Amino acid sequence: MAAADSMTSVPAFSWQMRLRQWRSRTVSNPKFQAFCTKIPGLSHFAQSRANALYGLTAGFVYSQIFASCVNLGVLDALNGNFLTVSALSSQTGLSDDAVGRLLSAAESLGLVTEIESGLWALDDLGAVAANDAGILAMVRHHALLYADLADPAALLKTRSRNTAIARLWAYSANPEPAGIDAEEARLYSELMRVSQDTVAREVLAAHNFGTYREVVDVGGGHGRFLSRLAAQTSAPDLHLFDLPPVAAQGKLALEAEGLGGRLKVTGGSFFDDSVPKRADCYTLVRVLYDHDDDAALRILQAVRAAMQPGAVLVIAEPMGGAKGAEAHVNAYFSFYLLAMASGRCRSAKVHVALAKQAGFSSARQILTSQPLYTGMVIATA
Repeated sequence: MAAADSMTSVPAFSWQMRLRQWRSRTVSNPKFQAFCTKIPGLSHFAQSRANALYGLTAGFVYSQIFASCVNLGVLDALNGNFLTVSALSSQTGLSDDAVGRLLSAAESLGLVTEIESGLWALDDLGAVAANDAGILAMVRHHALLYADLADPAALLKTRSRNTAIARLWAYSANPEPAGIDAEEARLYSELMRVSQDTVAREVLAAHNFGTYREVVDVGGGHGRFLSRLAAQTSAPDLHLFDLPPVAAQGKLALEAEGLGGRLKVTGGSFFDDSVPKRADCYTLVRVLYDHDDDAALRILQAVRAAMQPGAVLVIAEPMGGAKGAEAHVNAYFSFYLLAMASGRCRSAKVHVALAKQAGFSSARQILTSQPLYTGMVIATA
């Protein structure tokens, strides 16, 4: 059947489809929009929809204002201080006019505030960002993502691996990931390390790891999750498993924290090597969403092969369908992973299905307090 024919061969419209068509025609009608602005109750609806649409149009500019505050040192300079425009001009190298323009824009976004005439300070969002190394690292990192998304239509058509993001996450585009060099490993592992604390807090608050004998963090990078786990409980032994150059750097980082006495480190690829066996708990923290479905299933199968009956796997990563965080998770990670040319943001339901397909006897979702940052699924061998 030709494409044109298939477009016309649609089933009869259901009442939901007809209702959606009516709704779209109505809300897009200028007369209806004008009517809504004059009616109490409806005026708020009309204004909120207009603001949301304008936010979609201007969102890129907002992110660049945020990035400018980070990269020019404005947030750092105002962290705990009250400064004038002239003082910020001296620190940033900008003219007073440019600093004033940036501060005015940043104030509208809740990053800074003029507390009295001529004196500026951090507002709530700016204070949080200025003191969160993970947020600052991701803002700086997004310069690569902005470049890759300069022509999103082309990226959707080609899913090119020749992108800045794909080059950074070297293992995703490397047919032999175990062969990446130490510098490639250092660059992406450092970004993961500084952005891992928020995820670790969510995971450790949602699940008790104190009952386990040994925890193997599969794809654990520099060991930041194991470090946060060790700070919470002294019960389990710690075992880091990652590509050899990554594992070597993780070993140094964890030993520098005084964790060498309870630490094992194994270098290897979960695609080509055996995952360490006989532990009673395994973790995949922000690992599966970097990989397409076939690869994610292979990872789960490799972990399941290492596990004895009754052992537990904790999967933690951004998950689609998170209530209240749909746009942040579904939209952002979908296009980030598109730029990375590998991976998919999956719902908890899909994770459960993949785990059962991989041979786990059961799997269930665990709710976290901040689904924007991470969702969780626990699977039992």
